[in-house]
Amino acid sequence: MESTPPQHHTQDLGTMVGLFWIESGKTYLGMPPVPPAPGVLLSPAGVQVVGPDAAQWPWSDVTDLRVTEAPVRSTAARWAARAASVAAAALDAWVPGSPTEMTAVIAIGGNEHKTPVFSAASSAYTQREVDLSHGLLARFARGTSSPSVLSDWWNGDGQPSGVLPSRHREALLESWLRVG
Repeated sequence: MESTPPQHHTQDLGTMVGLFWIESGKTYLGMPPVPPAPGVLLSPAGVQVVGPDAAQWPWSDVTDLRVTEAPVRSTAARWAARAASVAAAALDAWVPGSPTEMTAVIAIGGNEHKTPVFSAASSAYTQREVDLSHGLLARFARGTSSPSVLSDWWNGDGQPSGVLPSRHREALLESWLRVG
């Protein structure tokens, strides 16, 4: 699936936890979209695709929700990639790349709607983050949890922004999976 990646994105308030970008009152799969790029917004009411092929569904119609092609690397590989970026920047050879394109797959009954979303991870996610995120997405689709858990955390935790350490992100995802 090919789409136009965001060329530049500056987000003053918000943070990435697993496959989610959380900010005041909004939770996205991947990074928030920069028009004309598509994106997926999750709310307590349902799933909304924003962008050129806009659509929305209430959670009662969603039978599955997952993200494919999420970039995953081990901790050592992520640190090596960061070190290479810092070295390239010091040599004035660094050119920021486009974020990695992933695919959000929204199952509605027997049909699947696929839309591109862009990774909010600067290099990659941990495999555990991806697995925990998929567990949370499954709970949203089953109606046993709501994306409001994520925005409630963001609003109640002082509206954190930037990049949290991977262990912190994993611990948050685990805690949200325990919330019923």
